[in-house]
Amino acid sequence: MADRLNARTFTCISVVPVANTIVSDLNHGTHGTKSSSVLLVTIWELGEAAGPLFIAPLSEIYGRYPVFNTCNILFILGVSISALSQSVNLLIFARFLTGCAVASNVLNPAIIGDMFPSAQRGSAMSVVMMAPLLGGAIGPAIAGAIAQSAGWRKIMLMAVCLAVVCEVCFLVLLRETYKPAILRRAEDPEAVLDEDEEEDSEAKEAAKSGSPLWDGIARPWVVFASSFVLQIFSLYGALVFTFFYVMSTTLPDILQNEYDFPPSMVGTAFISFSIGSVVGLVVCNTLLDRIYTRLADPATGKSAPENRLPLIIFGAFTVPIAVAFYGWSAQFHLPAPILLLAVVLIGFCVLLGIVPVMAYVVDAFNLYSASAMTAVLITRCLMGTFLPLVTEPLTDAIGYGWGFTVLAGACLVLAPIPLLVMRYGARWRQKSEYTRDT
Repeated sequence: MADRLNARTFTCISVVPVANTIVSDLNHGTHGTKSSSVLLVTIWELGEAAGPLFIAPLSEIYGRYPVFNTCNILFILGVSISALSQSVNLLIFARFLTGCAVASNVLNPAIIGDMFPSAQRGSAMSVVMMAPLLGGAIGPAIAGAIAQSAGWRKIMLMAVCLAVVCEVCFLVLLRETYKPAILRRAEDPEAVLDEDEEEDSEAKEAAKSGSPLWDGIARPWVVFASSFVLQIFSLYGALVFTFFYVMSTTLPDILQNEYDFPPSMVGTAFISFSIGSVVGLVVCNTLLDRIYTRLADPATGKSAPENRLPLIIFGAFTVPIAVAFYGWSAQFHLPAPILLLAVVLIGFCVLLGIVPVMAYVVDAFNLYSASAMTAVLITRCLMGTFLPLVTEPLTDAIGYGWGFTVLAGACLVLAPIPLLVMRYGARWRQKSEYTRDT
């Protein structure tokens, strides 16, 4: 799973420092609009918004294994089309198709929920997040160097080879993890898979009843509509994660136009985001489960999903500072190390906003965590597709400093959401049948 995440992130992010070059090459030397370059990066997220509508519910009907492998094959097909594209429109479509396939990443937190008890899920999710961080650092660095020497198509061909290797590993090593699917295939449907009797009881009921295809496809919408907590957390998580794409689409222009960085150095600069993300990952891996266990009810020994949130509350009020710092560093043309320090801080804060949300959703929605994560992913991907398109005209009109201050202000308005969920989430969850008394 980690290898596949690495391949996915490498393929997505590797085009960031060379997007302008790709558009120019496909237009036979004529520079296209800036929106074409941005869309080349962000259209991936629109595909990721569409894919989970089918991927998550199908995994709750047929299991994780067949859905994951089918998506892997579609991913390889989409990247192959990208490598052979002769027009900007075809390449954008191919990246949309690839985004649909990699939307199977919505299953990663659900699989962790399948495999690990609640007290160990935070650390497991932190480890899984390491792969996309490495891909996010290695992808642009390698892409910038290769684009200067061998051309951007070689980047796509590398991604195809990496994806094929990962799919072979998946076919050989991955096993089914979803309990209802395992029980449906077992000779004894009353078999107990672990010591959590309540969870096994739910799994057995799901295994016996099954889920009609239409009911499964409609479930993400039903889950989302029934849960106020999921609605507001999806909005908050989407805005925080989108700053990764806002940074990814603005940093190359800032470094090339304001600091005269060559493409190879632009790609290397993305390592600064991964440095901040790794620090955030270490903090989550060290503290997330410890805080969750420490806040457990002394009488019952059980801990509520809301006990996953202290770290995200800290991150919620530091993200606006990091975003504004990034914008004003570019506005005042501060030394490049200071600008990259702002990128490090964004990476750190974004991680604190991602991992606890995933852990919370898995704990709160249990067997239906894949459907719940679909809502989170769709909201995130839609915002990740379109907000970067708004950033360029915003910064052109009022400058980097005030432009990013506006974005930071929007994030500050939503910052109290994790604090409110920490305080009232347990009460709000009782209003949804999917999170009641979990």
